[in-house]
Amino acid sequence: MHVLIVEDEELFAKAVLKRLAREGYQCHHAGTLARAEAFCREQQPDLILLDMRLPDGSGLDFLGRLRNGLGPEVPVLVLSAYGELEDAVAAMKLNALDYLKKPIDLDELLVNVQKVLSKAELTRSLAYSRKRERSAKTENLGQFFLGDCGPIRDFRQQAERIGALVASPDVVPPTVLIQVETGTGKDVAARLLHNLSARRERPFVHMDCAALPKDLIEAELFGHEKGAFTSAHIERTGLIEAAEDGTLFLDEIGEIPPELQVKLLAVLERRTLRRVGSTHERPVRCWFIAATNRDMETMVKEGRLRSDLYFRLNVLTIKMPPLRERGDDILLLAREFAKQTAVRYGQREPQFEPAALEALRRYHWPGNVRELKHLIERVVLLSGGGPIKAGSLMLSAPAAVAGGEAALDGMSLEAAEKLLIERALRRTNNNVSEAARQLGITRMIMRTRMKKYGLK
Repeated sequence: MHVLIVEDEELFAKAVLKRLAREGYQCHHAGTLARAEAFCREQQPDLILLDMRLPDGSGLDFLGRLRNGLGPEVPVLVLSAYGELEDAVAAMKLNALDYLKKPIDLDELLVNVQKVLSKAELTRSLAYSRKRERSAKTENLGQFFLGDCGPIRDFRQQAERIGALVASPDVVPPTVLIQVETGTGKDVAARLLHNLSARRERPFVHMDCAALPKDLIEAELFGHEKGAFTSAHIERTGLIEAAEDGTLFLDEIGEIPPELQVKLLAVLERRTLRRVGSTHERPVRCWFIAATNRDMETMVKEGRLRSDLYFRLNVLTIKMPPLRERGDDILLLAREFAKQTAVRYGQREPQFEPAALEALRRYHWPGNVRELKHLIERVVLLSGGGPIKAGSLMLSAPAAVAGGEAALDGMSLEAAEKLLIERALRRTNNNVSEAARQLGITRMIMRTRMKKYGLK
């Protein structure tokens, strides 16, 4: 975090810089408005501490230029001496967050800096979530739910019924569990539920439980107080709080460590949470949507998932149909992806030969919509605007892709295992973590097998 102090009193400025630097902040000093403006043009700080009286002008003038283009979103704390309170009030009208009256206690200043930066971080997180939500409304939702087959109509009806249950932001909504295969679009389904509910204008926060190291999940989800652990220099709002009055989507919920499952269960039951390092409980007002591509009942039997957490999550379950069950919707999606790719790269929209359409229809699609999208993007880029032929798709026969007896007949166990790993890596564009997930093994086991068979 970069903090700029605009102050002409050298001794006071140095004392502030020293105090903030001890807490891990990157501190910068400008003794004049001209130097402050030059700094903001080169690098936008995360916070400005602004004195009202500078040798070359008023802090109000600088704040006005800041809000008119130099740094409209930068939070500002005003430092005002006695007799400058009118200027401080005027600064608040220009969206300064607060003012501190000189002489200023450095510990009090530090507390205010921490609060402002924590709030700014939360604001940026919510803005990013809203941006992703708008993008999902305009593109992703249309992509993944294009079509009119029976299974996709049933899914839409289920989603609309669940969205209607959340008829008001003040209603405590039921927890929803999305069960899908990998690549079907569980994150898009969660956004669809959010958009169909009365919380559509509130934040949508996405947490991928499989993407975070286990020792960071707790702080990321629940937040932490300053000093809760070695690197906790400031207090931090967790994602549950960030999703207040909105929706928190817990992707790959089965990856949450067992020791945190108890804490999450308590949040779902009591609708309160306690930050790491805190003794104070805070109310929880978000809507929890969870998703997994694993068999959760099997996880419960194997002791990897608490049964009480599973039953608490499984209040309402919605299942998305895999691509292989969507019939001619596959062709609609393929044409739509081809059109979008051609527009994105400035190419002529290609046409599919009948044999190519038949190959798309017959393929098993183990990677679902994600696999189809990546395949179509590749063949469109390589087609040069010409027709897409069946051979350019390079799709295996359905029995081989499905991993049936005909594909593995006569193979040794090791040969079959190697073949399955190669296919999983090919489907996921060599994403080892995703391939391991599809095969139902850990990343470490996947690495061991790859080394054994000489796969890179």
